[in-house]
Formats: sequence, structure tokens, C-alpha cells
Amino acid sequence: MTYSHHVTRGIELPYKNDYNYSLQLIRWFLLPIGVWPQMNTATRVERIPSHMHIFACAFLIAIVMVPFVLYVSLEEKDAKIKISLIGPLSHWIMGMINYCLLLARVDDIRECMLHMETDWRVVRKIEDRQIMLRQAKIGRFIAGFCAVFMQSGTFLFAIAKSLSTTIVIVGNETVSFHPMTCPIYTKFIDTRFSPANEIMVVVELLSTFTVNSVNVGACSLDAVFAMHACGQLNVLFSWLNKLVDEDKGNKCAKQRLAVIVEHHLRVLSFISRMETIMRNICLVELLGSTMNMCLLAYYFITNLDSFDAAKAMSYVLIYLSVAFNILIFCYIGEILTEQCKNVGEKAYMIDWYELPHETALGLILVIARSSNVIKMTAGKLFHLSIATFGDVIKTSVVYLNMLRTMSTSA
Repeated sequence: MTYSHHVTRGIELPYKNDYNYSLQLIRWFLLPIGVWPQMNTATRVERIPSHMHIFACAFLIAIVMVPFVLYVSLEEKDAKIKISLIGPLSHWIMGMINYCLLLARVDDIRECMLHMETDWRVVRKIEDRQIMLRQAKIGRFIAGFCAVFMQSGTFLFAIAKSLSTTIVIVGNETVSFHPMTCPIYTKFIDTRFSPANEIMVVVELLSTFTVNSVNVGACSLDAVFAMHACGQLNVLFSWLNKLVDEDKGNKCAKQRLAVIVEHHLRVLSFISRMETIMRNICLVELLGSTMNMCLLAYYFITNLDSFDAAKAMSYVLIYLSVAFNILIFCYIGEILTEQCKNVGEKAYMIDWYELPHETALGLILVIARSSNVIKMTAGKLFHLSIATFGDVIKTSVVYLNMLRTMSTSA
């Protein structure tokens, strides 16, 4: 039952098109990495291609990450080179962890999508649909911007590095090969020689795309779900503003308030499930981004001694993409918290004194529930807000100063 059912039984709106429109970009980002949820009715045989797809994506990440970890821990002895490799290594480790977290929450993602489909199906009023579409467009814009911004940084850096060549002397032979962003442990495979070099460069580019797609998918999922929740809350605000209607009787006012309370609880349940999906991913992003921003700033500063414009630009671009990624998570947390708090304020600001006494008392339930806000958190440890984003920037600067002090004294 929805408020719009009590208002009008107008024309049936094309909810399928609107629903697909709101999730279109998420589908594009999650399908390539096998995280797009299947229907519960799919049989085991029908799930086999999906499992193979997931295995292939995980293998692409692991085949670069594992030899890279071995190279950094066992083969590379230079401390400065090790520091320069920690940044890319953390990017791959974060990608693998987030990929596993997304796969573990596929059922919750499916439930959120079914929840969204129901919200689009039951809407009847044109103005409610327009409110939802406005928020869906914002979600699509954030998701698209995430894809362009976050893919371009590390992917272009990996392509530019793979196109260059390095000459080394191996024994009595001079070898020319394409350097890799993630060096491979030589006992695993020696990438200095052809065709192993060319094969692993292509594998690394595919792995880079997969890792970036995981980060883009997680950020886009958060943005689209959050904007849908904001759209539902804005619809709720519209219903609250129309609750006082002198032409209606007491019974209708009570029915309207009952539907508003029901809808409010439904939106809160959606936000709660969304927070369950994203909390661990946000924790990985929060901790990893803090370290990566510190390292990227360090790489940029050390690059100034022998200035390389291409490297400097790539460091700046990757730094901005990492900062933008964590900013989106923190901004979404801030917006949802404020919107949930606004429900109580909106309920209080209407002309409740014109309502029947029992109905006006019922608004206390709405106000009381809105005071207990569901906050977006990073692992239930940090509340995601703009203030948290500022703390991430300050913490990365503190780590940068510590790293510079240690490197100069060493």
C-alpha cells in the first residue's frame, strides 16, 4: 500500500523503463566482473557460466597480485623501489578484497534491486515519478563520472608505462622489454624475455581494468542506491506537506499518516540493507585511500628532483581519482544522514495543529523514529561524512611527513 494509491489511481506508469534507466550504468559496470545478481530462479546449470566468469575475473586479479607480492617481499632489495611499488600493490589488494566483499553481498544487492523495482512499480502520481527520476539522474551522473575518472587514472598510467621500453643486460645479451606497473617474481615467470613480456603486459592491462571495474562498481552501486533512497525520502516530504487537507475527514488523515509511517520504515530498511552491503567496502576504501594518497604525494615530491612531466601528471591524476572515490563515499553518507534527520523536521514544520488530535499525536512516532538515524559507516568504526573526508586528508599528510622523515634519515 502506498500513499499514491489513496490519492489517485491514475494511469499505469512505465515503471520498467524507469527502473532499467536507474540501474543501467550499474549493470554495465557489474556485468563485466560477474557481480550483477542473477534471479533466484536460476538453476545450478544456468549458474555455471556465472561461476566461470567470476573465477576468470578473480584469476586475472590474482595472477598479477600474487607474483607482485612475492617480488616485493622476496626479490626487490632496494627500500626506495619497494616504497614506489607499495602504492600499486595496495591497489590490487584492495581490489581483490572489495571483489570478494561484493560477491559475498550479491544476495543483498539483489534484494535492494527488487526493493527499487517495487518502488518504481507502485508509484502512481506523475510528480512522485518526477522526483524519483530527478534523483535517478543524479545517481547516473555520479556513477558515470566515477567510471571515467577512476578508470582513467591507473589504466592510462599502466598503458603509458607498457608502451615504453627498457634495456637491460642479461649475461652477455642486451634485452629490450616493456616495463610493468606490477613487476612479476622472476622465479614465477621472467618477463624480461619475449613472448612472456608481451603476454604478461596484456594480462596486466586486463587485470588493471578488472580491479578498476571493481572500484567503479562499488562506488556506483553506493551512489545509485543512495540517490534512490533520497528520492524516496523526497517523495515522503511531498506527502507530509500534503497531509493537512481540510477537505478530507479524520479517517483519510489517519490513513495518510499510516501510509507515510509505513513508507518511512520501508525507506529506512532499504538504507539499512545498503549500509550492510557497503560498510566493509567503505572501510577498505577509507584505510587504503589514506595510505595511497600519502604514497602518491610522496611519489610526486620525490619526482621533483628529476622532474618527469608525464609521471607528475599521472601521479596527480591518480591522486585526484583516489580522493574523488573516498569523497563520494563520505558525501553520500553525509547526504543520507541529513535527509533522514530532515524527516522529523519536515513533520514538525507542517501545519500539524490543523490535524485531528489523534493524527497529530501520531506524528510524534515519525519525529521520534527520525531522531534515531541510520548512519553510513566504514566497518561500523567511522561515520562517513565530509568531516571524515577531511580527517582522511589530514591523516594522509601526517603519514607523508613521517614517510619523508624516515626516508631522509635512512
